[in-house]
Amino acid sequence: MSIEDQLLAAVVGPLAVSYHQLTNDSHKHSGPAQDSHFSLLLVSDQFVGLMPVKRHQLVYGLVGDLMNNPIHALALHCYTPQQWAQKNSMPAAPDCMGASKG
Repeated sequence: MSIEDQLLAAVVGPLAVSYHQLTNDSHKHSGPAQDSHFSLLLVSDQFVGLMPVKRHQLVYGLVGDLMNNPIHALALHCYTPQQWAQKNSMPAAPDCMGASKG
């Protein structure tokens, strides 16, 4: 199973995600890892009433086994359905400013 599939399997069902977007941002970062940097957008009713940090903690609790190996970085964008209806786009991942890119 690919890293992307593992990541989605860990969160989509348990959080009853109604919409998601997953992008592999590894090409924007320094180093040889091909599947290590991701941006993940999740829309779920389970985020209602939770501040952003609590939403992130909930997601990281589900994907903890994937963090640091094979995933180095995971940018999370967690919205309620009402918030997503107003936003409707995922923020772009920044380019890496790491040592080998400078």
